[in-house]
Amino acid sequence: MFDKILVANRGEIALRVIRAAREMGIRTVAVHSTADADAMHVRMADESVCIGPPPGSESYLSIPSIIAACEVTGAQAIHPGYGFLSENANFVQIVEDHDLTFIGPTAEHIRVMGDKITAKDTMKALGVPCVPGSEGGVADLAAAKALGDEMGYPVIVKATAGGGGRGMKVAQTAADMENAFMTARSEAKAAFGNDEVYIEKYLTTPRHIEIQVFGDGKGGAVHLGERDCSLQRRHQKVFEEAPGPCITEEERARIGQICADAVAKIDYAGAGTIEFLYEKGEFYFIEMNTRLQVEHPVTEAIFGVDLVQEQIRVAEGLPMSFTQEDLKINGHAIEVRINAEKLPTFSPRPGKITQFHAPGGLGVRMDSALYDGYKIPPYYDSLIGKLIVHAQDRATALARLNRALGELIVDGVDTTVPLFHALLQEPDIHSGDYNIHWLEHWLETNLQDG
Repeated sequence: MFDKILVANRGEIALRVIRAAREMGIRTVAVHSTADADAMHVRMADESVCIGPPPGSESYLSIPSIIAACEVTGAQAIHPGYGFLSENANFVQIVEDHDLTFIGPTAEHIRVMGDKITAKDTMKALGVPCVPGSEGGVADLAAAKALGDEMGYPVIVKATAGGGGRGMKVAQTAADMENAFMTARSEAKAAFGNDEVYIEKYLTTPRHIEIQVFGDGKGGAVHLGERDCSLQRRHQKVFEEAPGPCITEEERARIGQICADAVAKIDYAGAGTIEFLYEKGEFYFIEMNTRLQVEHPVTEAIFGVDLVQEQIRVAEGLPMSFTQEDLKINGHAIEVRINAEKLPTFSPRPGKITQFHAPGGLGVRMDSALYDGYKIPPYYDSLIGKLIVHAQDRATALARLNRALGELIVDGVDTTVPLFHALLQEPDIHSGDYNIHWLEHWLETNLQDG
């Protein structure tokens, strides 16, 4: 059993890991930048170490500083949370080279899944259904045009090292290909230092469905159903739920078993998420995230498990505490991501929290690092909280979400809470009749200045 874990992150996810470790009797070390000296994760941890100035590149992304913090505190393992260094294979290798344990998958698994072309080839070989597309990167515009003609339009050009919607452009027709190809390459080069792109068939009305998997690193793995994350703005999720309102039990069992078998075959360790586009009853692999997801609480709610504690158990070499047969869905859960942003532009609005009150009651969970008087720094992601509700069915969960949003108080900064109040008035939200383009279209006509 680990005696002490260092949490290489900040904000609500750092708090999430600290709480899980404390319940297991494990001491925690928080790391922080100078801007986060008064942050809640620093207050909650057993120890804390300042690792640098405010910019993430000089603190939370500083591998030498994090390793040094382990050495001075005696921490035996590192939990990366999500973001920052959570999917950095080089970091994992350095952690292992210093005789520390990384609470997550191996460097090799992170490396393979971090390149979208390699990930797709790997998944295809493991029997996971994939979107029709190019075999590897596309060398030039002529090859791109030939592929577009062969597959049929629309197609999407994607950066192989992409993420967060960057380096992704749709060509609706052959006439659009040159602009899409050149723009995607340019964005990829600027964002990732790698201008390689690939091309896939563009699905017109898909949903975003992701399967939560968990492996023991020894050939055993399970799936914990799916999450529907179709409500997105600029490829960023804002509203997630489990189970998916459009997925049947048969579809869940089929795609879940395919995913569990795939990660078992490669001896995957810990939590992972296999993401799909889903259209007309078919699943098409898009990527695998080799870490804990922001939206993991909805899965925890319907299955009654603690995924962070399970990550720690597997990292210690212990068996998983559940089998596939143990995992039974109970009810419905929804999460909304609350950001410190000004509507309708969604521009970040850091500042001082003058009053904060978290909603409560049956089936309500608020993951946040806010408190009265806290100053949200301008250097990091604008996510300030996740409101999660759980109920016996979807209709009750939506009603509970509406009630909880009405109880939430975040004064002093602008937030995206009004967006969710508005969405809960929409019939399509209540019927579950939406796809990955729905929110963008809705915002164009419903969320205007003034």
